[in-house]
Amino acid sequence: MAKEASGDQTGVSRWRLEIEGIVQGVGFRPFVYHQATAQGLAGWVKNTAEGVVIEVEGRADALAKFARALRESPPPLSRITALRQQEVPTQGEHRFEIVASGRDSERQVLISPDVATCADCRREIFDPVDRHYRYPFTNCTNCGPRYTIIADVPYDRARTSMRPFPMCPDCAGEYQDPMDRRFHAQPNACPVCGPRVQLVDAQGQAIPNQDWLAEFRRLIKAGQIVAVKGLGGFHLACNPFGESVVQRLRARKRRPAKPFAIMCRDTAVVKRYCLLNAKEEELLTSPQAPIVILRRREGFPKAGADLAPSLAPGTATLGVMLPYTPLHLLLLGEELEALVMTSGNISELPLAASNEQALKQLVGIADYFLWHDREIVNRCDDSLLRVVENEPLPYRRSRGYVPGPLPVPELGQEVQVLGTGGEMKNAFCLLKGRWAFPGPHIGEMIYRETVDHYLEALEGMKRLYDMEPRVVAHDLHPEYRLTKLVQTWPDVKLVPVQHHHAHLAACLAENQAPEGTYVGVICDGTGYGPDGHIWGMEILLGGYRNYQRCLHLDYLPMPGGDAAARHPWRMAVSYLYKVLGNQGLSIAEALFPTRPVALISGLVKGGRCPLTASCGRLFDAVSALLGVCEENTYEGRAPVELTELAEDAIERLDGTPRYSVPVRDGIFDPHPLIAGLMADKQQGRDVGLLAAEFHRSLAAALAQAAHQVGQCAGAQGIALSGGTFQNPLLLTLVRRDLRARGWQVYYHREVPPNDGGLALGQALVARARLAAGH
Repeated sequence: MAKEASGDQTGVSRWRLEIEGIVQGVGFRPFVYHQATAQGLAGWVKNTAEGVVIEVEGRADALAKFARALRESPPPLSRITALRQQEVPTQGEHRFEIVASGRDSERQVLISPDVATCADCRREIFDPVDRHYRYPFTNCTNCGPRYTIIADVPYDRARTSMRPFPMCPDCAGEYQDPMDRRFHAQPNACPVCGPRVQLVDAQGQAIPNQDWLAEFRRLIKAGQIVAVKGLGGFHLACNPFGESVVQRLRARKRRPAKPFAIMCRDTAVVKRYCLLNAKEEELLTSPQAPIVILRRREGFPKAGADLAPSLAPGTATLGVMLPYTPLHLLLLGEELEALVMTSGNISELPLAASNEQALKQLVGIADYFLWHDREIVNRCDDSLLRVVENEPLPYRRSRGYVPGPLPVPELGQEVQVLGTGGEMKNAFCLLKGRWAFPGPHIGEMIYRETVDHYLEALEGMKRLYDMEPRVVAHDLHPEYRLTKLVQTWPDVKLVPVQHHHAHLAACLAENQAPEGTYVGVICDGTGYGPDGHIWGMEILLGGYRNYQRCLHLDYLPMPGGDAAARHPWRMAVSYLYKVLGNQGLSIAEALFPTRPVALISGLVKGGRCPLTASCGRLFDAVSALLGVCEENTYEGRAPVELTELAEDAIERLDGTPRYSVPVRDGIFDPHPLIAGLMADKQQGRDVGLLAAEFHRSLAAALAQAAHQVGQCAGAQGIALSGGTFQNPLLLTLVRRDLRARGWQVYYHREVPPNDGGLALGQALVARARLAAGH
């Protein structure tokens, strides 16, 4: 596409601009075309493996205006990370054009994440006279699929899963028209030429009804479970107002209590069931469109038209998202205001992505399948976060954010690094130059299917970013599946990184803190220590390159090993014996009369248990001791329910923290804390107040210890990381205390504090050590 340049050619110059960043698939070339022609400039623009290259020719004042527009008002979805400009010989051209993409030696282009449907496309989908009316794959340069459909760069249709769908004349006309917002929109399609939806039964046989949308709505209202193919994988959808179907989905999915997310038609529906502040609404309606954890309205489920109680049993929150594809928008029409939309898998296994996978893996769970014929190239689960003190706290960074990069500090080495991540909540991270590329959420690395998904996603990201890292950072735990896997890889340098050092480094990296000396307050569920024990509540001192463990929670027997993490009452028995001896075991028998307390007591007394200093296990124990939760039917259930009780009661506390957690010889001593809680419980004090006192007392102890270590060492700041800092109340209390003492506090807003952010820290530690010659 070309347009004649105009204007006086006296004093003509020609500039070459090389631009890197997220500049493909976001309307950047059409934007350049508009700006160049508006200024009467000649030349061309093209995609390359590095980004975008422009050559423009014209008068100096027009060139300056053009360059200013690039820097100051680029397309909203773009992100310029580098812009190099040089004067080159004039060519005497008289028009500006978009030319075919080039393929060069090393790929530097940044790939755009998938983007929620824009307002213009939304309007067309519901306009009966528009040719995109009710079309589930409507998109433009401002929205639609990106990462989930791209197989290679440069980002052109032929390198995406839209290749099998040649454009009809109308779509091709939009694609070729510089004045159209679908100019060079690679996934552009319509009902004539694009992908199609099909509704099938559990055997994969098409449903005869030609109106798939009406039939889908009928099935949902009739209490059926439908597997819906989305952007990055399948969801399992059902009626969120039907208790029986929600319970049936739980049984089939083997997910007895972990909360289900819901998708609401719009924010008006969200506000009917949940409290929604401005920041939460901003995130819900953002191009990333994550699941946001919201507080439910008082009286739930009675208030708000009877949402099923088993959507999120035992919690006062609900995971909510808005429709982010045209298909979702159509499903949630006037007849349906909300849907359960939970991941399309058996719990802990990867998302089903292809129609064949869905039919095989979800048989027995889904009654019907609503799928389409566009391939999902890169699986990508929904992102999950909540708002804490008006800032996002990510729990899972995936769709809408991946494969977007994060800038990281310069540590003196440009070597490419792979951070493999952890065993739970896995997400890998690639490091190239000044950018980190966190991968999509993978999940729990305890199944062969998850490892296969990990390797598939990793190879895809390496291909997109032209990477073949020869430095691989992995967890110190010798029995982790990934640790064993990378030890079989040839020609790589392995860098083992202690779990909580990686958490510290991840927090520093996302805040772009330079190398230096920092205090790390690490509160986590588990992390293998060099001493062979399980760490989880440490005050570390260090930076990227190294660390030292200054303080830690007292070690305690973990009866049954990992089983203790699934059964918090076991940790309660362990703490009672540690603090109160045989008297504590008598209390345990009274607290847990149906449990085999004698058996667990024997394990604890006999010293035949692994030792743990985990903050997560401390929360488990307190939750069980206070009668809140004895079984973690999903990871973190006991702490979540304990924290929600505390949040409701924290404003009723006065004075100073009730319990102490003294430090003796470098060890946090839990005796006064546990003894005080049990004494107050036996006196009948309100459990919510006890939960709040526990949080306040623990937070005060952590902040005081971090402050003292930081003062003695002359630290530059204090970082808060580890999965327990998903706890909004603990995070808020510790952060406020440290800020009041004048500290620069680093915390997570880009990657999760849990193991989903671990790989970023691993990669930075490896690079720092290499730079130091280690």
